[in-house]
Amino acid sequence: MDVSRTTCLYKPKPKDDSELQSALTALTTKHAAIGYWQCCYRLWNKGYCWNHKKIYRIYTDMKLNIRRRAKKRLPERVKQPLTVPTAPNQVWSIDFMCDSLVDGRKFRLFNVIDDFNRESLAIEVDTSLPSLRVIRVLERLIAQRGKPANIRCDNGPEFISHKLKDWCNEQSRQISLQFIQPGRPMQNAYIERKNGSLRRELLNAYMFYSLAEVRAMSEQWRIDYNTERPHKSLGYLSPIKYAELKSKEAALSTPASGNPLKIEAQPVVDKAGQL
Repeated sequence: MDVSRTTCLYKPKPKDDSELQSALTALTTKHAAIGYWQCCYRLWNKGYCWNHKKIYRIYTDMKLNIRRRAKKRLPERVKQPLTVPTAPNQVWSIDFMCDSLVDGRKFRLFNVIDDFNRESLAIEVDTSLPSLRVIRVLERLIAQRGKPANIRCDNGPEFISHKLKDWCNEQSRQISLQFIQPGRPMQNAYIERKNGSLRRELLNAYMFYSLAEVRAMSEQWRIDYNTERPHKSLGYLSPIKYAELKSKEAALSTPASGNPLKIEAQPVVDKAGQL
């Protein structure tokens, strides 16, 4: 059997794809969301003459076809016991809810309560409620009733934002943010319980045609919730009446020296249904 001379003398040439690899790396680093065909046309428009099949081979070898957006890592969240505050403004709880109008437009509700007497401090309604809007609502409440020592919240993007953190850490405020553990809404049970009531008694009970209608009815519901609605966890008193009762008890327990007796906060089971 005769063997071709060229076959005997053939020496394989290793493929040097370093230039194409560098070009693809530069493109995908600068434009993280572009895909394969965008890379092809961008390279061709720059004057490169690589065949689309070669570009695809290198593209897949570099695993660029299975890129995934990196998930933001949260700091470790330590479980903190849910306690009953002994006075107003010791702990506020904040959370978001969402619903939609009759025409399909979605809207959000930002809720704030005082854990001491479960008083609903605010229900802010809009189609978008970013961190700056959250801060604006909190500033309005602080101007009305003073600042809280702590704010309990989940790990939503509006709450883990550096803007809210910087606002809380300002020298004039020094408010502590207490984050619950991811996937553990029962650690924020007071406001979750209130959200359930708001969902049942307002959002699921009515159809809304405009944001103005949602704002008006949610404010009416909030006033009734604070002044008339009996709460089982408060001895079937409304939040306002409960706060008045505790204020009178604190006044009666003040000794002649004028120094009020210290009352320790009592731990509460992390189950919203038992509140």
